[in-house]
Amino acid sequence: MADIFERLIKHYGPIGQHRERAHGYFAFPKLEGEIGSHMKFRGKEMIVWSLNNYLGLANHPEVRKADADAAAKFGLASPMGARMMSGNSNYHEQLERELAEFVGKEDAALLNYGYQGMVSIIDVLCGRHDVVVYDAECHACIIDGLRLHPGHRYVYKHNDMEDFEKQLQRATALIEKQQSGGILVITEGVFGMAGDQGSLQPIARLKDKYQFRLLVDDAHGFGTLGKTGAGAGEEQGVQDKIDLYFSTFAKSMASIGAFVAGDKIIIDYIRYNIRSQIFAKSLPMAFVLGNLKRLELLRNHVELKDKLWQNARKLQAGLKEGGFDIGKTDSVVTPIYMKGDVPEATAMVMDLREHYGIFCSIVVYPVIPKGHIIYRLIPTATHTDEDIRLTLRAFEETKKKLDAGVYKVEAIPDMAEA
Repeated sequence: MADIFERLIKHYGPIGQHRERAHGYFAFPKLEGEIGSHMKFRGKEMIVWSLNNYLGLANHPEVRKADADAAAKFGLASPMGARMMSGNSNYHEQLERELAEFVGKEDAALLNYGYQGMVSIIDVLCGRHDVVVYDAECHACIIDGLRLHPGHRYVYKHNDMEDFEKQLQRATALIEKQQSGGILVITEGVFGMAGDQGSLQPIARLKDKYQFRLLVDDAHGFGTLGKTGAGAGEEQGVQDKIDLYFSTFAKSMASIGAFVAGDKIIIDYIRYNIRSQIFAKSLPMAFVLGNLKRLELLRNHVELKDKLWQNARKLQAGLKEGGFDIGKTDSVVTPIYMKGDVPEATAMVMDLREHYGIFCSIVVYPVIPKGHIIYRLIPTATHTDEDIRLTLRAFEETKKKLDAGVYKVEAIPDMAEA
């Protein structure tokens, strides 16, 4: 019999294998200072493009005051216990009502975390006879939720409506054969890696032809898309066709927690059956009150969203003019696609950080195919025109080096902290 720990430490995984060289620099870096477009990394000031602080609420003075006042009044322990038993409050219910109204649904249920929340929603909705049809590029939280699903699941090619309908037909045929179960379709409002919106309109149109329920994870659309900021469904004019609307507070709200909204009858079912909330401590009051303030600002200050989009358009237009491939993004998420291997990518990241003061996220194999690099930039409402100008210049110069082979190295440089 093998020792389970011995087996694990022999194979740390495609990312973990580089931990000794990468830790503290390429993996688990430490950004310091006030959260914003400028922070410090290893003592050097950086223009930061890797935080989902879309609307700049993380350090908004009204938010900071609300957080501090709530923590001073209630501490971080209150309320104690799970909400069903002893951890409910008027403030929790107020936040649920305001979220539901904002996204145009009858009711909403608070969740402690976004990732855990999505896993739990799939678990509470789907039994062994139910079939899930989902987009191939759905977030890891959806994939992990599907791993727990005991029934069938069919994946369709990303935003490919011909393949989507094919998978719907397969799911429908299976349900008819079983004479039991239903179909849940899962997609995203905005795909966080590529930045393209989910094809919600054509999916919604097929509800007249097929019987299914639609669950949308709109983590990156909530607060950034739509006339009021209510998300991708509002942007595409199909919010009423979304049966369950999900989002996290970790992006536009710059906080912790999540929510799911829909018809009251199904939200009540979720509320009384979702195990990850029934058996977990309630969201602390400080976060609830802080999120109420964030939602108030999100609703009443659309200029924050407008500024975010001004910055995103300037950044994306500048990259296109510079000959960069930013794919099909139609959100503020800004990917830059390049060719190269992992050592090259890490060398370029070092150059951007050490000589240009630019901090952004990088995506390489195994997340994407070998030979490809994605730099993922997240503009916010707090970035300035000068931030954008300096960043565009840095990418123009480093791309020339990449194309010329300047970053060709044999292995990932050793940048781990002592």
